[in-house]
Amino acid sequence: YEAGPTGFSLARTLKLASLPVAVIAPSKTLRPAAVDSKSDRLDCRKLAEFAAKDLLTEVAIPTEQEEADRQVVRLRNQLRDKLVRIKQQIKSFLLQHNIPYPIGLDRWTLKSVAKLKRLRLCPQKRFALNMLIDQLEYFQKQIKDVDAQLRKIFKEKHHDRQMKILESHPGIGPITARQYRSEVFSPERFEKSTQLTRYLGLCPRVSQSGQKRVEGRLMKAGQIALRANLVESAWAWIRVDSDAKETFRRLLSNTGEPNKAITAMARRLAVHLWKMLCDDKMYQKAA
Repeated sequence: YEAGPTGFSLARTLKLASLPVAVIAPSKTLRPAAVDSKSDRLDCRKLAEFAAKDLLTEVAIPTEQEEADRQVVRLRNQLRDKLVRIKQQIKSFLLQHNIPYPIGLDRWTLKSVAKLKRLRLCPQKRFALNMLIDQLEYFQKQIKDVDAQLRKIFKEKHHDRQMKILESHPGIGPITARQYRSEVFSPERFEKSTQLTRYLGLCPRVSQSGQKRVEGRLMKAGQIALRANLVESAWAWIRVDSDAKETFRRLLSNTGEPNKAITAMARRLAVHLWKMLCDDKMYQKAA
């Protein structure tokens, strides 16, 4: 069946019953060029025909434990996105009503938030701003609670060794390590690095005709939060590793664009982490 909102519970149930099951990636399923009729019956028939011809791309089915751990990691990403939106709403509120930003609000320090609470406003504006501040503090507390739970989860035996391996690489902190560990579960399932980078959305779309080859934007795949954190980790990596910095400069001279060069470094970083996990080895600079 195609991957969707029902998740992997059905697949695991069928496996326990010793029945053959495969979860198919909808984005990788062949589609007719012309608009055609669509129904569940027709879709099932097409899936059966494609399966018989080995034309379907299967999705890796995580264990219940792997999926549960990944859910907590993704929950933190969702809460962080909500926190960012609340901060934007507060700044928009201040801008709309011509209220100067308190000193430190760009870093959202405790003093700056306390100054927001002491601003002299009319009752209606005070009420609206207080509601936004309450949401800000609520999501900050939620993220702290999730972080505490994540620290507990990833100290368990089945994560401890892999987390130490990931964090041994320069530029990798606990947040990126947890995301990578939960999203790239069973790293040995990738046979080559290009499969990994396509899975993470760090592989550029290639358009080649004859002798002309053009590499375009990144393919839309994988978790956006993990991809963004890998890019941030790549910036940290080149700051502390002279060899990585030299590679970045070479890529920058070839591309002329810092964003492309750092994305290439993030792609290298992702492959390093994959190889380290597969080989069960800590980071070695010579490698």
